[in-house]
Amino acid sequence: MPSVVVVMGVSGSGKSTVGGLLAQRLMVPFLEADDLHPAANRAKMAAGHPLDDEDRRPWLMSVADWIRRATHDGQGGVVACSALKHEYRDLFRQAGAGVWFLYLALDRATADRRVAGRMDHFMPARLLDSQYADLEPLRPDEPGLTVDAAADPRTIVDEAVRTVREIG
Repeated sequence: MPSVVVVMGVSGSGKSTVGGLLAQRLMVPFLEADDLHPAANRAKMAAGHPLDDEDRRPWLMSVADWIRRATHDGQGGVVACSALKHEYRDLFRQAGAGVWFLYLALDRATADRRVAGRMDHFMPARLLDSQYADLEPLRPDEPGLTVDAAADPRTIVDEAVRTVREIG
């Protein structure tokens, strides 16, 4: 089985919900990567400005450090993280052996509705444009599964668990 599963996708795709459920099912620790964003990043996004790679670098390194510890300790884990670009996912794969991705693919209209309906989240709906512009879906060389994020979260988790067990 993978040592760490990265649940990835744009804002509103259900990463936190699916990631939390998946971690429970796999009985491993869960990390909400948004919790590792520095205050400056949160403030920038809340003000309606997208992050650039320079803004993301310290945050991505913090996520990679968590992955490194989770794989080194042998406990594994699940991370909810946008992981929009191939280069970010490569960083995570280099951080620990057995990193696997669950890509929650979501159409723009559904993402708009979900993000607009959120309360108490720093990511405004208008930043979805920048996320979709940066989004690079999983490539054939990346271990993982792409699912329709509009499906019920428990159905997605069932499919992910089934796939993880088949490859493990």
